[in-house]
Amino acid sequence: MILLIALFALTTLTVAATTGKVTHAQSSSIISEIRINGNQRIEDSTVKSYLLVTEGNPYDRGRVDKSLKSLFNTGLFADVSIRQEGSVLIVDVVENPIINRLAFEGNRSLEDDVLSAEIQLRPRIVYTRARVQNDVQRLITVYRRSGRFAATVEPKVILLPENRVDLVFEINEGEQTGIKKIRFLGNKIYSDSKLLSQISTEETRWYNFLSDSDTYDPDRLTFDRELLRKYYLSKGYADFRVVSAIAELTPDRDGFFITFAVEEGPRYDFGKIEIKSEIKDIQPEILMEFVTTIEGESYNADKIETSVQKLSFELGKLGYAFVNVRPQVSRNREALTIGLVYEIRKSPRVYVEKINITGNVRTLDYVIRREFELAEGDAFNTALLQKSRSRIRGLNFFEKAEVSQEEGSAPDKTIINVDVQEKSTGELSVGAGFSTTDSVSADLQIRERNLLGKGQDLRLGISFGASSQQIDLGFTEPYFLDRDLSAGFDIFSTKRDLQDESGYDLERLGLILRTGFPIKENIRGNISYSLVNEKIDNLTGGASTVIRKSEGEYLISSIGYDITISDLDDTLFPTTGSKWVFGNRLSGLGGDVRSLETTASYIRFFPVYENDVVFSTGVSGGHIVGLGEDVIILQRFNAGGRNFRGFENRGIGPRDLASSDALGGNIYVIGSAELRFPLGLPQEYGVLGRTFVDVGTLTGIDDNDPGIADSGSIRASAGFGLNWVSPFGPIQINIAYPFLKEEYDKDEIFALDFGTRF
Repeated sequence: MILLIALFALTTLTVAATTGKVTHAQSSSIISEIRINGNQRIEDSTVKSYLLVTEGNPYDRGRVDKSLKSLFNTGLFADVSIRQEGSVLIVDVVENPIINRLAFEGNRSLEDDVLSAEIQLRPRIVYTRARVQNDVQRLITVYRRSGRFAATVEPKVILLPENRVDLVFEINEGEQTGIKKIRFLGNKIYSDSKLLSQISTEETRWYNFLSDSDTYDPDRLTFDRELLRKYYLSKGYADFRVVSAIAELTPDRDGFFITFAVEEGPRYDFGKIEIKSEIKDIQPEILMEFVTTIEGESYNADKIETSVQKLSFELGKLGYAFVNVRPQVSRNREALTIGLVYEIRKSPRVYVEKINITGNVRTLDYVIRREFELAEGDAFNTALLQKSRSRIRGLNFFEKAEVSQEEGSAPDKTIINVDVQEKSTGELSVGAGFSTTDSVSADLQIRERNLLGKGQDLRLGISFGASSQQIDLGFTEPYFLDRDLSAGFDIFSTKRDLQDESGYDLERLGLILRTGFPIKENIRGNISYSLVNEKIDNLTGGASTVIRKSEGEYLISSIGYDITISDLDDTLFPTTGSKWVFGNRLSGLGGDVRSLETTASYIRFFPVYENDVVFSTGVSGGHIVGLGEDVIILQRFNAGGRNFRGFENRGIGPRDLASSDALGGNIYVIGSAELRFPLGLPQEYGVLGRTFVDVGTLTGIDDNDPGIADSGSIRASAGFGLNWVSPFGPIQINIAYPFLKEEYDKDEIFALDFGTRF
């Protein structure tokens, strides 16, 4: 009995003990408190908000681990640990510091504000290593875009009180990573030097310090692939393709070797050219005159695009705004011909619902809208849209001007989007130059081409030379009275030393009012009124009696016009096209002088071989007659120097034999022929050779003084010259020999012109 009682007691105690342990374990797995340690700036409640467990919940290791990751992912903490002490969950944190100041050291080529715009970190933002490394990569990318692939960026952290840091990016920019060599593989038709002239990337040369085209840019390399393709397609190589374009960085990271692998393929000619139309009223034979592709000529993709544009434009003028011209190509690989059928297809009628303009911060909307050939509500026309795009880009106000379309609110409506990126339109330029005619000269010009974002042009120029000084102010409103009518004025003051040529000094102070307007495509007219006060003084002791009779001041009031017809492909170095200018000027609307002046000029360019060898021929002439009075010396024409090579400035024409003073003439005619050609030097040197012949005369003077020589005979010169587009500006050298001349003419065998703007 005693034994049974003992066993029962032992069992009861064992169960009680076991029950107590279980009860204690259950109570300890419930989180009674969450305690946050180590936080300085961040509130306890903020830390708890990232936890996946709360007070009163049972302890769950899985949710605690996820809470740990959640706190790390905030980026607020450098270290986090979570532990349990009884029923208390303790969260220990080490806060990431706050950035107090951010700085760059060692950067010279890129300004601080440029670098700051590229990174994400800022003062008063939490510092993390991950963010710093991301910004380091961004900075390295910026330097690579600017051609510095050897640049390194080292972040340095300076600890401050109150858990703050200063972050300094120590930058070693390194040298610009230039292009050591550009090679072409697979080209047989065109030489490496010829292909180099077609792409925008250049090999590094000492004189390229004013350009960044000799630094590696992946985007530029992609553009060069397209330039090569367009060039070959314009020369008849329809199968051409760029197999690869590889840029290899040298081991010391100081330059790139770029290799273009190409497949030229055979050359094709145009086969049969046809026009087919789905519109019955259109007669294809009438439209053939607008097609620039001709059967038998070398295939040229540019001419196909030009033909499509011209056909679309002409159909639009005929009232067919909703047509689609598609060239269908049929290739004969055996005959090496490509036939073309221009299919004129009907397209659904579409109207311009809206024109959206974005990206213009400074330029006003209406400055862009007025360049559009289309308006909201007009029938949509592809040709007019392309022309509008060209007009907007031609403003030269924007780095980028993209014009795109998207569907409107209905199937028959379209929205035109214009996205522009503005560029600086203000210019401050300083010029310096030298010529054998004008000696040393210098000039300063301040210009704003987009004044107040209204598209207006304001210019102030000052120039000083050994023989002339000038100051002028000009203003142009390109759309006067909201019409395609430019209007402007020029105010100027000049002083010229003509002692060597004609024995006097000339001062001019004047105002010119001018307006210009389009007449037709490639034809423009200009009308101007001028009021000029001219003064002849400081005559030499032996000055001509003709000049002495003209001594004094004259107020000249005149009105004139000129018409220009031009289809030149380039204004600096044209290769094809012509330019014709004709004008009259009447003096006598008040003032002291009455005369009528007529001038005309014509020049045409012919490509002889590719676009490398170009032949040009031109003629210019003028005639002035006094209205009831003699023509004064100030209004007579002069020849020599730049307009008649081989002779000095004012070197030919009527002359006083006693004083040797040039007197000018009432009539002049000068013709020239020139052949421009490369000299076999690399294209990037920018050196061209020229050979030329100038023929002409200057004659006619109202004075009958027997001491004046005026034969009216033909003068002629021949010579050669060099043009160099140098890093310091254009340089022109002419060596000319006058083989037809009068003994009193003043010749000039060697002439040099040098000038630059920077």
